[in-house]
Amino acid sequence: MLTTREPAVLVLEDGRTFTGSAYGRRGETVGEAVFSTGMTGYQETLTDPSYHRQVVVMTAPHVGNTGWNDEDDESGRIWVAGYVVRDPALRPSSWRSRRTLEDELDAQGVVGICDVDTRALTRHLRERGAMRVGIFSGELAARPRPELLQRVTEAPPMTGASLAAEVATKEAYVVPPVGEKRFTVAAVDLGIKSNTPRMMAERGIEVHVLPATATLEEVRAAGPDGVFFSNGPGDPATADVQAELLRGVMREGIPYFGICFGNQILGKALGFGTYKLKYGHRGINQPVMDRTTGKVEVTAHNHGFAVDAPLEGSTSTDFGEASVSHVCLNDDVVEGLEVRRDGRLVAFSVQYHPEAAAGPHDAAYLFDRFCDLMTSNQEVRA
Repeated sequence: MLTTREPAVLVLEDGRTFTGSAYGRRGETVGEAVFSTGMTGYQETLTDPSYHRQVVVMTAPHVGNTGWNDEDDESGRIWVAGYVVRDPALRPSSWRSRRTLEDELDAQGVVGICDVDTRALTRHLRERGAMRVGIFSGELAARPRPELLQRVTEAPPMTGASLAAEVATKEAYVVPPVGEKRFTVAAVDLGIKSNTPRMMAERGIEVHVLPATATLEEVRAAGPDGVFFSNGPGDPATADVQAELLRGVMREGIPYFGICFGNQILGKALGFGTYKLKYGHRGINQPVMDRTTGKVEVTAHNHGFAVDAPLEGSTSTDFGEASVSHVCLNDDVVEGLEVRRDGRLVAFSVQYHPEAAAGPHDAAYLFDRFCDLMTSNQEVRA
C-alpha cells in the first residue's frame, strides 16, 4: 500500500484551486469534474465506461474501506480520468478484498487527490456546473498556478465529445443464456457494463454484443428478437450513426430497449433534442417515478446529458406515439421514453441504470418488461 502523502493540487477551469495530498498514481490528469453521491459501490463506479474522461469527486467522506476485489469490475479496467476523495481508508476491511483501492488506482495509472474538502468542491460544482479540472501531484503540484490552469483550459470539453467507440468492444462476442434460451438480443456496446448482459442471460437471453459502429446488416445477422443500446460516455449530439441505426431497427419493427446513452439515442432517433445538464446525475440514490405504474424507484445514475422531450402528452413520430415514461423527482429531467404504435408498446428506454450491480435493484423489472415486449412482438407476428 502506498503510504507517502506528497502534495497535490486540484485546479478547476474557473481558476478555483483545492490543495490536498497525492492519492493513487503520482503525476497529472485532466478531465471533466463531476460528483457522485453514492456511499457504496466505488469499484463499480470506477470501472463504469460512462465515466471515461471524467474526474469523479466522491461526496461520501470515507472511501476505500472495502478495498478492491476481483469480482465487481463492470469492465476490464478503470475508466475515470481522476479520483477525488476526502478521507481514504487506512486499510480495507472486507473478506472479499484482494488489495487496497489506492494500490489499484496506482497500478492502473489513475491520478487522484485526497485530504480535500469534497463538500466545498461539490457545492462549487453544483453552483457553477460541471467543468474541466486538473489534478497535479508530486513535483507538478509546485508548478505555477497559471501554468496548471492553462493545462486545464487546453483540455477538450465534454460537449461535442464522441467517446463511445473509444470504450466499446472492437469485436463482437456472445454471452450465452442461463438455462433454456428464450430470446436473442443484439446489444450495441456504447460502453456496456458487464452486469447488463449478465442480467439478460439470467432471463434466458442469448446476447450478441456488437461494437458501437455496428451496422443494420450486422444487427440483422444476429437474428434478434430485440435490440438493446447500452450506456456510454460522451455527447449524444455526436451519435448520428447510432441514431440512424436505431431508426432502421424501428422501421423493421424489432423491439427496442435502451439504457442511459441508449435513451438519449432513442430521443434523437425520434426527433427530440438533447442538452447538457448543469452538473448531471451521478450516484445510486436518485428518485425516479415510473409513470406507467406510478411507482417511485431509487435508482443508479451516471449521465451529464438529457433528452429534451415534453413531459406531458405524446408526440407523433414516424415510428409511433412517443411519450415520457419516467421522470426524475428531484428536477423533472426526462428519465425514460416509450413508443407505442396502435396502442402497442414497440420501444422503450430509461436514462438511469437498472442493471446497477452495486444497487439499488428497484428497476431490475425493466429487463422483464423487455422480455414481455419481445414475447408480445412474437405473438403479433405469429
